[in-house]
Amino acid sequence: MFLLPGWQNSGPGHWQTRWEALHGDHRVEQHDWMRPLRGDWCARLEEEILAAPGPVVLAAHSLGCILTAAWAAHSRHTARVRGALLVAPGDVERESLRHQIPGWAPIVRQALPFPAVLVGATNDPYCDADKARELARHWGARFVDAGACGHLNADSGLGDWPEGRALLDALIRPPQPTSSPC
Repeated sequence: MFLLPGWQNSGPGHWQTRWEALHGDHRVEQHDWMRPLRGDWCARLEEEILAAPGPVVLAAHSLGCILTAAWAAHSRHTARVRGALLVAPGDVERESLRHQIPGWAPIVRQALPFPAVLVGATNDPYCDADKARELARHWGARFVDAGACGHLNADSGLGDWPEGRALLDALIRPPQPTSSPC
């Protein structure tokens, strides 16, 4: 499992950090968490995916979701990704975020070439629910409404977030063969 944190990384109480400790997931470290450059972040993700011994699964948060879409639009190695959990995408097209995180707008709106689930909250301060639904539609991801959980980060009190892990497990679980009643 590859963890793709957003701007400023994920701190100790964040579900991504907890998953890293609990499940041994691999955090894709970026060169600069405070001044993220889309090209640099995409190149780093590409390096990590190419270095992986086999297929990978992505668990992205906030700017990590925007990274996933940008990387997938340009990489020739998307077949190495089995699926992606996209949590609380940051709306980098918003004026306030556009100035804080320049160079990430416009958001890539191309269907992802692998299965994906996007989890959004009704009260996310960085991306309203309608925008999250729109992104899910463009990316071909199933949308899951998390309710009033904020930015789905450490401040949301998710702890180990077993519900998120269950969504991810269901996404990548191989289809079960159907049996005939005869």
